[in-house]
Amino acid sequence: MLDKFTAFIETNLAGPMAKLANQRHLRAIRDGIIATLPLIIIGSFFLIVAFPPLPESWGITQFLQENAATILLPYRMTMYIMSLYATFGIGASLSKTYGLDVISGGILATIAFLLTFVPVNIPAEAADAAGAVGFVLPMANLGGGGMFVAIITSIIAVEIYRIMDKSKFKITMPEQVPPSVARSFESLTPTLVVILGMATITYFLGFDWHTAIAKVVTPLVSAADSLPSVLLLIFLITFFWVFGIHGVSIIGSVARPLWLQLLDGNTAAQAAGETLPNIAAEPFFQWFIWIGGSGCTIGLAILLAFVAKSKYGSKLGKAVIMPSIFNINEPVIFGVPIVLNPVLMIPFMITPMICATIAWFVTKAGLVNPVTVTAPWTLPGPIGAFLATGGDWRAAVLNIVLIIVSVICYYPFVKIYDRNELAKENGTAQ
Repeated sequence: MLDKFTAFIETNLAGPMAKLANQRHLRAIRDGIIATLPLIIIGSFFLIVAFPPLPESWGITQFLQENAATILLPYRMTMYIMSLYATFGIGASLSKTYGLDVISGGILATIAFLLTFVPVNIPAEAADAAGAVGFVLPMANLGGGGMFVAIITSIIAVEIYRIMDKSKFKITMPEQVPPSVARSFESLTPTLVVILGMATITYFLGFDWHTAIAKVVTPLVSAADSLPSVLLLIFLITFFWVFGIHGVSIIGSVARPLWLQLLDGNTAAQAAGETLPNIAAEPFFQWFIWIGGSGCTIGLAILLAFVAKSKYGSKLGKAVIMPSIFNINEPVIFGVPIVLNPVLMIPFMITPMICATIAWFVTKAGLVNPVTVTAPWTLPGPIGAFLATGGDWRAAVLNIVLIIVSVICYYPFVKIYDRNELAKENGTAQ
C-alpha cells in the first residue's frame, strides 16, 4: 500500500512540486525576501534594546525607555522598510534568470515600487508638529504591509525590461563603450516605459495600489494567523519532506510574504506601545514548532543519542544531536532516514502539530509574548525563543516543555525503529 502511494506521489506530485519550487518568479520572490533577512534580524534586535526585558525600576531600563525613539531609528531604517530592500532583491534575482543586467533589474523594480507611493506635502507651518517640511513618503507601506505591492511591481518592471530587451527596442552602444556605460544606455528605454507607465497609473489615473491590494490580501493575512492555517502549513511542509521534497522551499515561497506581514504588524505595534496583534509569524514556527528542524526532530535526535540500543541508531544519534541543537536536521531526515519511512513519518508529521497547538493556546492566553524578533535560526531553541519574544523568559520555558513533548511523541516510534535496527544487526530481521 505504501509503495503504491509513494509511486503515486513521485509520479504525480514530486515533479510538479519541484518545478513549482524552481519557478523563476517564485524563486525570485523567495531569494529577494531572504536577502533582506540580515536587515530584519539585526533591525528587530533594536526592539529588544528599546523595550528591554528588565525591571522597570532599574536605571538602565528607564534610560532606554526615555531614548526609545532614537534607539528605534535603526529598526525603522531596516526592518520597518523591508519591502523597499526586498524589491531590489526580487528585481535583481528575476533579471538574473532572464540573463538581464542584475543591477538594472533591481533598480527598475525599486523605482516601480516607489512610484506606487504618493508623497505627502507638509507645509512649513506644520514643521514643528511633523518634524519635516516638503514632500515626504508615508513609510508604513514600505514595510511588510507593502510586500505584495513590492512583489507585483517588481515582476512588472522586470517583465517590461525583458520585453524591451527581447524586442531590441533599446539603445545599443558601440563595443568601445565601457560595459557599465553601455548598460545604462540600454536601460533607458525600459526605464522610460516603467516610469511613465507607473506614474500614469498612480498619479494620473489615481489608482491606489496599496489599498486595492490590501483588500485582496487582508483576508489571506487574517486566515494565516489562525490555528487551522498553522496546522495546514505544518501538514504540507512535513508531507512533502517525507517524500524527499524540501517542504519549506515550496510552501515558504508562498507563505513567507504573509508571515512577514504578521511579524511587521507585531513590530509596528510594539514600537507604538500597542498590544501585539498576531501569533503565527515565521519566528513562531521556528521556535515553537520547528525545534531541531522541520518535524520538530529534536526529540528524535535526543532519543537516538541517549536511548537507542542499536549500533546504527546510537552512532547516528551521537552524530546528529549537535546539528539538531542548532536546528539543522537534514542529517536526521536523510540519515535515519525519515524520508519514505513508514514508522517515523507518523511522528514527523504529528509532533509539530501537537507542539503548534500547545504553543498557540499558550500564546493566545497571554502566558507567552507573541514573537517580534527574527532571531538567527541556528540558535539553540530556548535562547532563540527568549530573543524572538523580546526577552520573555516564559518563551524559553515553553520551548523546553515542547522539546519534552517532542521526546514523548517520538519515543514509541523510536523504540520500534530501534528494535528493527537491532534485528538487522543480529541477523534476525524478517
